[in-house]
Amino acid sequence: MAETTKDLLLEIGCEEMPSAPLMHAQRQLGELVDGALTDAGLAHGAVSTLSTPRRLTVMVAAVATATEEISETNRGPATRIAFAEDGTPTKAAQGFARKMGVDPIDLIRRVDDDGREYVFAEHRVASRPAAPLLSALCEDAIASLEWPNYRSQRWGNEHQGFVRPIRWICCLLGTDVVPVRYAGVESSNTTRGHRVMGPGEHVVPDAAHYVDVLHDAYVMGERERGEVIRAGVAEVEAARGGAHVDMPRRIFDEVVNLTEWPHVLVGTFDEGFLDVPPEIICDSMLSNQRYFPLYDANGMLTREFVVVSNADPAVDSTVIDGNERVVRARLDDAKFFFEEDLKHPLEDFVERLSTVTFQERLGTVLQKTHRMERIAPAVMEGAGHAEDAPLAARAAHLSKADLVSQAVVEFTNQQGVMGGYYARAQGEPDEVARAIREHYRPRFAGDELPSGRVGKAVAIADKLDTVCGIFAIDEAPTGSSDPFAVRRAAIGCVALLRELPTVSLARLVSTSLDAYLEQGLSFDKAEAAGRVRDFFKGRLRIIARDEGISPDIIDAVSAVDVIDPAEFLARGRALQDAHDGAREVFEDLATAYTRAAHLADASLGTAVDVRRLGSAERALLDACERGDRNVKNALSTGAYGEACAALAELRGPIDRFFDDVLVMDEDTGLRENRLRLLNRFAAVFADVADIGFLSRTKG
Repeated sequence: MAETTKDLLLEIGCEEMPSAPLMHAQRQLGELVDGALTDAGLAHGAVSTLSTPRRLTVMVAAVATATEEISETNRGPATRIAFAEDGTPTKAAQGFARKMGVDPIDLIRRVDDDGREYVFAEHRVASRPAAPLLSALCEDAIASLEWPNYRSQRWGNEHQGFVRPIRWICCLLGTDVVPVRYAGVESSNTTRGHRVMGPGEHVVPDAAHYVDVLHDAYVMGERERGEVIRAGVAEVEAARGGAHVDMPRRIFDEVVNLTEWPHVLVGTFDEGFLDVPPEIICDSMLSNQRYFPLYDANGMLTREFVVVSNADPAVDSTVIDGNERVVRARLDDAKFFFEEDLKHPLEDFVERLSTVTFQERLGTVLQKTHRMERIAPAVMEGAGHAEDAPLAARAAHLSKADLVSQAVVEFTNQQGVMGGYYARAQGEPDEVARAIREHYRPRFAGDELPSGRVGKAVAIADKLDTVCGIFAIDEAPTGSSDPFAVRRAAIGCVALLRELPTVSLARLVSTSLDAYLEQGLSFDKAEAAGRVRDFFKGRLRIIARDEGISPDIIDAVSAVDVIDPAEFLARGRALQDAHDGAREVFEDLATAYTRAAHLADASLGTAVDVRRLGSAERALLDACERGDRNVKNALSTGAYGEACAALAELRGPIDRFFDDVLVMDEDTGLRENRLRLLNRFAAVFADVADIGFLSRTKG
């Protein structure tokens, strides 16, 4: 009896692929084949993938060797409606037959469960063998792989492309070769082994034994390679009594995808290189050679480093020697650049920033530092540390100097870091050196903030200058373009200002825009400031949402002109807590507020004639006066929860007012007095939130 299911294997073998597109394509391939099998009607089991630098593989368990035969029966109209007295099909029967894809004469008459006779359409789809379906879907899957940021290559006379030239395709359903042809390469039952230890073709007897064949040919899948590397590194660390190997995730993934049969080796460099800042040593090893630095138990960089070899272990000594030679040459360069830079004061580098363009219309990096020198002290003053303003100005002045240093030109990731070393070497205060080193933080979500307040001030100055400048020239980021990382700069400002809650973002925006105007840039300051405020408010809305504040609460808070991050988010949390704790009170209050706001007439003002008030009106006025005092007192101390509680106390008086009082009285004097009272009621809320947004949740 023939098997009804078999395992499927599709391996695309090619020249070595870059790590990032390889990982992206591996995720795609499994999804493409899984979806294609389902669309083709081929039942199947688990889908798994495997990759090495030279292959992309998808394996599917228990694929049906044929599609199921499909038989469907659909009921149509009653027979008496479907056929005329002479037996000819009516329009009803013709329409039903057309919908079902059958000829009217093929409709079947049958009595259904309800005892009435109907016409039925039977539709059968015959079973189809899997092989031809698999051929087509495998070819489509290969062609459908996308390579973002990488162009597909073409080779020979082929029109089909791939990220690297395809050299072989192994495609099996059980033991049978599935015919697949792509870019001039035809499928077979062979794979290729490790270039050195398992060269040439290796027969795969059936799909289920593919991984075993690879292992015999000295090839591991990416998961096993990662485990082998981690285990080797752990042995190195243990042998050195609590040492630590630095393996950034991106570099680790890349190393995994540079090997097919990895093992861990340890090399060394000369002790003298430890006099060079460790950041550029590590940057050189990680970014250029993909070596992992080794730190001792005290966190100090050692002269050892980890190499992951893909060569035959028999030549380990040669591999280590070759890598040590490469490291020595690179570190010689780093040491030379560092020592040369130390021969020049940072002021020399600052003047050379006049030759570096920040943005065509916004001027040079030197001009940017001058603007930062105005903003950073303003941050310190707003934070209540005016005594540190000179330090902030000095740090801002020197913050970009290392951009033209030889070390940073060579190791661009170390901008700021090297400036900190140079500042300390020339005797700048520790706060200044540390601020220069850290002012690019936070560089991404979750990154550390500068450790000192001077560093925070310079970081805010740097990021806010970018945001304000881009909006001043009306070049706001779009959905697909943000070349100056304005969104990231704004989010960084928000994170920093949450640590400095007394600093006014609105004042800093004004200071920043003034600096551009004094530089000679022409723009409408009020208009630019409005765009910047709206942009920050948009970032704050996103952050508030991510922190669990509901959309209606965010809308209510956003309606008040507040952009200081700490205050915006504190208001949001306070209103959220108050609403959650007394949902019915706030929803009823929101409904009443919306009604009051709809009736109110701002042109009448809030001066109420007490002599014309009834008891319900008088009670509302007293509640408004009391609420206004309580809200103002709460806001003055940042007690936003107390402000919300004060608003909640207005719920009873406003409900009674609407129950007992006809606002739109025929007497003009009474009507206008009551509208002034509603204006007074709405004014209590003005500085807290537009609570009317909460009425949306009612019911």
